[in-house]
Amino acid sequence: MSRITLEEVKHVANLARLAISDEEADKFRGQLDAIIGFAEQLNELDTEGIEPTSHVLDMKNVMRKDIPEKGMPREEMLKNAPDHQDGFIKVPPILGE
Repeated sequence: MSRITLEEVKHVANLARLAISDEEADKFRGQLDAIIGFAEQLNELDTEGIEPTSHVLDMKNVMRKDIPEKGMPREEMLKNAPDHQDGFIKVPPILGE
């Protein structure tokens, strides 16, 4: 017997804003039933004394070190700006004049 009904599949599809046919709902019911079966296998594991974790693998910061570097010279950067004034790039107002 299936662990999930066609009505439940259609309800999940509706929550996901998916329009599915009856044939698709039946296909997805089989796939979701298999997924639920795999998840139920986890209940058979003895997890007594196992510390809960939020990630399976150790998390590492893979970003580079935050070391200040010399940037592009202002005059060179302003050459790419269509309009500038007093060393700043001028942009059109967005909130009105």
